[in-house]
Amino acid sequence: MRGRSFVSVATVLVLAGSAGCSRSSGPHDPPVPAPPMRLVAYDGCDALLDGLRKATADKVGPYGLSDGVPMFGVPEGDTALRKGPQAAQAPGGAQGSPPQHSTTNSHEAGADEPDLVKTDGRRIVTLADGELQVIDPATRKVAHTLDIPGPEGIGPHGNGQMLLSGDRVLVMTQRPMMIPYGRPSGPELDGSSKPARPGEPGRPTPSTRLTLIDISGAPKVVGTMTTEADYMDARQSGSTVRVVMRSSPRIDFPTRDGHAPSEGPRDEEKAIAANRAAVMKAPLDSWLPAFQVDAGNGSAGNGGSGKKYQPPCDQVSRPASYAGSSMLSVLTFDLSQGIGDPQAIAVTAEGTTVYGNGKSLYVTGTPPQPFVPMPRRSSAKPPEQRTDVYKFDVGGKGRPRYVASGSVKGDLLNQYSMSEHDGNLRLATTTSRFDPGNRSSESSVYVLAQRGARLDEIGRVDGLGKGERIYSVRFMGAAAYVVTFRQVDPLYVLDLTDPRRPRRTGELKIPGYSAYLHPAGDGRLIGVGQDADGSGRRLGLQVSLFDVKSAPRRLDAYRLPGANAAAEFEPHAFLYWPATGLTVIPGTGGRDGGGEALVLKVEGDKVRRVGTVTHPKDGDYGRSIRRSLIVGDTLWTISDEGARATGIADLKERAWLAFD
Repeated sequence: MRGRSFVSVATVLVLAGSAGCSRSSGPHDPPVPAPPMRLVAYDGCDALLDGLRKATADKVGPYGLSDGVPMFGVPEGDTALRKGPQAAQAPGGAQGSPPQHSTTNSHEAGADEPDLVKTDGRRIVTLADGELQVIDPATRKVAHTLDIPGPEGIGPHGNGQMLLSGDRVLVMTQRPMMIPYGRPSGPELDGSSKPARPGEPGRPTPSTRLTLIDISGAPKVVGTMTTEADYMDARQSGSTVRVVMRSSPRIDFPTRDGHAPSEGPRDEEKAIAANRAAVMKAPLDSWLPAFQVDAGNGSAGNGGSGKKYQPPCDQVSRPASYAGSSMLSVLTFDLSQGIGDPQAIAVTAEGTTVYGNGKSLYVTGTPPQPFVPMPRRSSAKPPEQRTDVYKFDVGGKGRPRYVASGSVKGDLLNQYSMSEHDGNLRLATTTSRFDPGNRSSESSVYVLAQRGARLDEIGRVDGLGKGERIYSVRFMGAAAYVVTFRQVDPLYVLDLTDPRRPRRTGELKIPGYSAYLHPAGDGRLIGVGQDADGSGRRLGLQVSLFDVKSAPRRLDAYRLPGANAAAEFEPHAFLYWPATGLTVIPGTGGRDGGGEALVLKVEGDKVRRVGTVTHPKDGDYGRSIRRSLIVGDTLWTISDEGARATGIADLKERAWLAFD
């Protein structure tokens, strides 16, 4: 395969140790080398097509591609929070400045994240049941409603997110991929029909739509973009938005038309050969994602007159250590200028997690594995868990610039397992987390430094939570807090002041675990998770307050037996108001089995219950509060049924706005 390298020679990342690290390996064990990681650009479209064909043919099995598309289009809530929802106010109390208000609970202050609800203090904009609702918090009325054009399947709990910039709202919707794992459609040997695999012509394919809406008056659509690529995540700095997509090859495999092989190895080999022949004939468009852009009402996505864009061949790269068949694309939009050329760049690699801080954008993934024929499957050695990391410079307004790649052992929980500090990337990973019977699992924290086009490991702490897996991570400046769990919750405190010699400085073991950690100022952390008994059986919601200034200790805890909190898996659902310590946590279960927003107050060393907010029940999904926010002296809670305005001081209702 022809290609030009971004660096002059291949370099091996060595997992080198440093003094003061806690390690699981023996004192005389040599460092374990990681595969070389860098990106290689292709020398034009012919080299790109040749590389994609060869990489895909290597992964083809008797029923097509062995690596499938996720069952649900939008990745699980892998979003939110560095400093959490913060007070936002126009400077100097200028005339017409909005009231003090909370913002989306984003991981990093410089990179806003998509969510179901946005506010600038003057307006509250939310998605509910496929409609955009614009609320005037001053009059406490729904000012405008707009049906969102998009793929079917955007229902009460559909896949919709948005970003707000001035008078522009960018809505990202996607048809859920309700495709069970299985073989391609068509009659099987027993005459039955199996579900189709996605990503092939004539099959159900993901469909993503980006809709740009002007809300300066009555909302109107001013631009759309549609694509068959999967929406992963997005980050916004100012009016510039970076959208990360992933796509799989769209190839018509012969075995989908009723010629499924039997379980015999000979028939399997024939099917593989036929599928590989189909791959070697497929055109470049079978891999390159297409982005259909329309400046008007979105008709382009349905055969309208919009323009089609694809990543230019010279903007597509591959990892040096392997050739991928799937593709990651990073798109760039300036919302103040509308939707035009998305300036796509692409990497032929897998992607699962997105982290950004406004200057850097990181995308991680697990390298794909080639298909192993039947006779060799039982003797095949399981691949080592590994996470590849790709770093892009997004400090400017134009096309992102790839700058470096790296690799670490294990896999990440979510984006909070990553943090960039003083130019170094810190990652927390777990090995063997997918084997519940394997008690040899452990977690590590890595520090990677950029050296040219490489992210090299310069420090590491091993041996965290042996026999357990990570449940939450929080990096705060030069400190890291890691929670692992099997039966008890060890909260580990790590000092990363010297990135070459990170060290574990404290450990606290308590029943249960915290699935989300949030800074509460003055060396305190709020943990939201589950209480548990001595055997690890979960008992219900537990909100803990930790002191982590020195040796970690739990100051107080509030428990609600039988309850769960949305913030355990979706940090955007968590609201903390530093001015008063008000903490709002939507959840389900508890005393009456319904859904409500639990309102707590963190004061000093105590966590006390203030009350709850509920919504009127309407059908199966009534009272399921999804988000909360503050505008002035009012707490707003949002569900698919409507919005409720409540006084912050007394929790008395001020208004109920039903969504039609």
